Amino acid sequence: MSEDQKYERCMVMAGGGFRFGYYLGMHAAAEDSGMAPDIILASCGGSLAAAIIHALPDAAQRKQWLASPEMYQFLCRMRAAPHVRALPVLGAALLRGLSRGRASRVPDVFDDYMFELPGALPLPAAARPQSPALAIVAAKLLFGREQAGQARGDRALFAEVLLGPDRACSLLQGWQAPASSPAWSCGAVAPGLLLDSAMPVADAVRSSITDMLYFACHQHGGEHYMGGVIDLFPIEIAHGLARHVTMEAKPPFGQALAIPALRKVLGIDGNARLKHVHAQHAHAWVDTSDISSALRGSGMRKRIDWLGNRIRLVMPPSLAEYANDVEAQWQYGYQRGMEAYASPGLRLRHATRFNRGRQ
Repeated sequence: MSEDQKYERCMVMAGGGFRFGYYLGMHAAAEDSGMAPDIILASCGGSLAAAIIHALPDAAQRKQWLASPEMYQFLCRMRAAPHVRALPVLGAALLRGLSRGRASRVPDVFDDYMFELPGALPLPAAARPQSPALAIVAAKLLFGREQAGQARGDRALFAEVLLGPDRACSLLQGWQAPASSPAWSCGAVAPGLLLDSAMPVADAVRSSITDMLYFACHQHGGEHYMGGVIDLFPIEIAHGLARHVTMEAKPPFGQALAIPALRKVLGIDGNARLKHVHAQHAHAWVDTSDISSALRGSGMRKRIDWLGNRIRLVMPPSLAEYANDVEAQWQYGYQRGMEAYASPGLRLRHATRFNRGRQ
């Protein structure tokens, strides 16, 4: 497709974990600034927020859906998998941290996971008329369960895939996968970007949120998919889709847990990728680099039960407290979004040598 067939504005929703309520606030800020996107490009937890925006007509209804009893009960039903014990999990994390290997073996993303998602995601039923288009990033597995644990050699294990409408897929025909660049990848990600316009939204969201080591991979149509963590910052794809890009400026990956996991499973140096993204052009940068301190205590948290040798997921103890958390996340995203549209340059509140690009 030609340049004049691009979307006008793309907003990237890059992850968010279980504090994805702030994306609803970011989008509301875009609407109030006259910069509402006509396509949302989402990965990981951001895909759930994007699906809610895609389906519901206004900011109040979207916030209400996220703070609903159905969503609260869904999150409360999440549990550690029966086979998970705290001490082996911590030991495995320590070994990943000590190892310098990059995707040297085929990972077991079928059975080696910590938490179980309880049934269908509580998403709105259908897209509304005039809703923004929705494109979701995920990883497609290029291996089967029987190969887990084998030496990888030099073969690719994953393909970066864009799950979105025909128009978005047409704009990206023949593209290289940003996650596969040798600047941050060891070759475990295949070079070509896969495109899929047929996967239902619920399956696309489920595929994108199945973060490695946290959730089991998702099966759809005889294939298996894993999380949008393969490319949380798809700024190149956003520019390929739209003329105007709103991008999130993220905090760096943690050196103790996240970086070793990315290195072991995907063979990716996450902070090298992030620094490269922060050095690129975006028309508006939403600075969420201080999210850990600004939203400390908000949302679901992990807790180790040492006596029971278990990992627990802790939610706010009541629906009212959960709704207060959603409101705090929404307000954070709205404030950061309004700042971004008022002053579009990249300025990080929490800049380090790992995420500092063009300042």
